Amino acid sequence: MGNQMACFGGGEPKKKKKVVTGGLRKRGDWENGAIEQQALALALQQQHRAQMRFERSMSNRDQGGGFVPPRKSYSGKSAGGGTKDEFKRSASTRARHIDDLLLDPRQLVNGSKDGVAKASIETKHFVLVHGGGFGAWCWYKSIALLEESGLVATVVDLKGSGIESMDPNEIKSMAVYAKPLLVFLEKLGADEKVILVAHNIGGACISYAMECFPTKVSKAIFVAAAMITDGQRAFDVFVRQENSEDDLMPKAQKFLYGNGTSSAPTAVELDRSLIKDLFFNCSPAKDIALAMVSMRPIPFSPAMEKIALTAEKYGSVRRFYIETTEDQALTPELQRNIINQNPPEQVFTLKGSDHSPFFSKPQSLHKILVDIAMIGPK
Repeated sequence: MGNQMACFGGGEPKKKKKVVTGGLRKRGDWENGAIEQQALALALQQQHRAQMRFERSMSNRDQGGGFVPPRKSYSGKSAGGGTKDEFKRSASTRARHIDDLLLDPRQLVNGSKDGVAKASIETKHFVLVHGGGFGAWCWYKSIALLEESGLVATVVDLKGSGIESMDPNEIKSMAVYAKPLLVFLEKLGADEKVILVAHNIGGACISYAMECFPTKVSKAIFVAAAMITDGQRAFDVFVRQENSEDDLMPKAQKFLYGNGTSSAPTAVELDRSLIKDLFFNCSPAKDIALAMVSMRPIPFSPAMEKIALTAEKYGSVRRFYIETTEDQALTPELQRNIINQNPPEQVFTLKGSDHSPFFSKPQSLHKILVDIAMIGPK
């Protein structure tokens, strides 16, 4: 009957989502010379944007005429040793240009070190959706960073995840699995919009939600996530063409059979002895410890369900992809396949990040999220 009719199949869920809201920071007075800095910053930014628009128009199509999404790379120190200099330009032999301001122009214009709270953006409300086996708990660093920047962060526990009490073995469809997210979106005001951010299999969940509530989603950001196409399964994007002895994913998966071994698997559990190398190979020890005691089995049926997506609904939402270069779970090759099969508006690269950038590269991830939020209309 279609996704629209099936969006709320499966009964009313228990309300288990957490909401974290951040107020605007108070701003201090400008020091002498700030007006001149603002004028210079605005002039340089306008010049730079004009140049970038020209370059993008020349580069957005390959020789065969197919769309190639623009790319940006972000790198920084590891989560364990991040400093205030984390976002400085990476080492290069190129001499510093006048456009390379020590401060982002937005910081000068807004009078804020964060440079976000007063920005003119469509929405400041982010909804963070976890991946398979994770829960809302995995976003704790991103929540704090967004809040400190004067933005709003909402996190949800999908069914059978985090502190949501349903048995993962009993979740039979995407409609049930994504129900907490769908309920949240349904309750938004008529004029309210949010930015959806998804990780891992959560990408399929927000795709489903985009089909159900396209007018309530300003942008969709896929973080090392399943960015599926019409009729595709979330499971498909994680399948390697050829398994090698170094491939940890099939070794780490343990299928659970809630209905007996004569029936299809009902959930997937991950081997704790391999999970560090699979998901957290660049993450701090304390975050790995948190994950070890918090992760739960992954419902199998939603990952195997083919999701119907339409150009009129799902296709009307602007999509962005954040790829992770040191990912052992969804390898860079698999991520490139995802991007090529379903090109987003723009691709951002998180250098030095494992499959869990909210742990391994939280500051760099935050900067990308803010940058995407500030991208204006096409």
